[in-house]
Amino acid sequence: MNITGIRGFNDILPQDCEVFRFIEREAVRVFSSYGFSEIRLPVLEKTELFLRSIGETTDIVEKQMYTFLDLHGESLTLRPEGTAPCVRAYIEKKLYNAPVTRLFYMGPMFRYERPQKGRYRQFYQIGAEVFGEESFRVDAEAIEMLSVLFKDLGVDGINIEINSLGCNLCRPGFKDGLKKFLEDKVEALCSNCRRRIGKNPLRALDCKVEGCIEAAKNAPSILDFLCGDCKAHFENLKESLEKAGVGAKVNPRMVRGLDYYTRTAFEVTESAGVLGSQNAIAAGGRYDGLVEELGGPKTPCFGFAVGVERLALLIDREKIKKAPLTLFISMGEEAEKKGPEIARRLRKEGAGVILDKSEDSLKGRLRRADRIGARYVIIFGEDEVKEGLLTVKDMTTGKQEKLSPDNDKIRLVKLLTA
Repeated sequence: MNITGIRGFNDILPQDCEVFRFIEREAVRVFSSYGFSEIRLPVLEKTELFLRSIGETTDIVEKQMYTFLDLHGESLTLRPEGTAPCVRAYIEKKLYNAPVTRLFYMGPMFRYERPQKGRYRQFYQIGAEVFGEESFRVDAEAIEMLSVLFKDLGVDGINIEINSLGCNLCRPGFKDGLKKFLEDKVEALCSNCRRRIGKNPLRALDCKVEGCIEAAKNAPSILDFLCGDCKAHFENLKESLEKAGVGAKVNPRMVRGLDYYTRTAFEVTESAGVLGSQNAIAAGGRYDGLVEELGGPKTPCFGFAVGVERLALLIDREKIKKAPLTLFISMGEEAEKKGPEIARRLRKEGAGVILDKSEDSLKGRLRRADRIGARYVIIFGEDEVKEGLLTVKDMTTGKQEKLSPDNDKIRLVKLLTA
């Protein structure tokens, strides 16, 4: 039987898991420092949640969702993004009883799209959402928090683009203007944009088809249609980001691929060319109407999500601190009795210790240590048992020394964990 994985569902191998852990660990630390708490969301949700929140004319809903009927005939969907499930939990668990709620989440999302570099059909995101605050200061702080995360991860060469999508008062005027503009260029648009032009013309601005990009090049800017409140919100956001030292460029053509966004929208891309043309690593914005749309109280919100696979490609793996691996070799009946207890004590101190269970010669066991990538080898033989010592060999330099697991504990532990 020839068993192969499903295309677009990627195995995260041990060396990649180290990078994922590094990213997740830093995200928890940074987000917690800004007052965010973790929430763990289910992978499956009712399909209606995404139809109502993401929008029926989006690519995600029309083409990319993994949807099926369960045994009771209920339509369920593997979550394609995390904001809608987070809002559902916020409403269902009545988290709105608190004046402000700050949540972050991590985990797999699922979209049936063409696999490419750093993008899979099962992919991982880290997201953060703020419920209950409508100030531009919240938008600026969340974007600043994201830039701090990238800096602490050692990721350079990122670009932050911002835009305003207006609100229910000013966006209709822009949509009408955009619709009229696109109707004059309908022949140049792809079939999807032609079909959506009446109901959701903004999708043409987010389309990646070359003809649509060219056709929409001189489209009207939403910034020219903003009402007074939206314009003030956007101007204050730009000023706040500048004061925080966050370089952000205004991109009036940028829209998000989800229907629930209002006012602030932003995207983070990398400029080194590592990811190719699809170079976005994070995106988000404000969605002040979504909680109410899904049955909750009127609640202003802001959030974003980071693509972990794409971010992992930008991490310098040499800078990730990794505890060295040690192979513990016991030789002789007495050593084999006492060795496991010493190994257990070292593990409790944070050392990574593998007990060698082979019956090869010492030379053969040292070769095994080299093959598994052990930095150190502990040799515990008959002489060491008598002396109450351990022979510790550095596989990189070839140097070795004898240390007592009791009297030299501090040095031993530092050596095996540094």
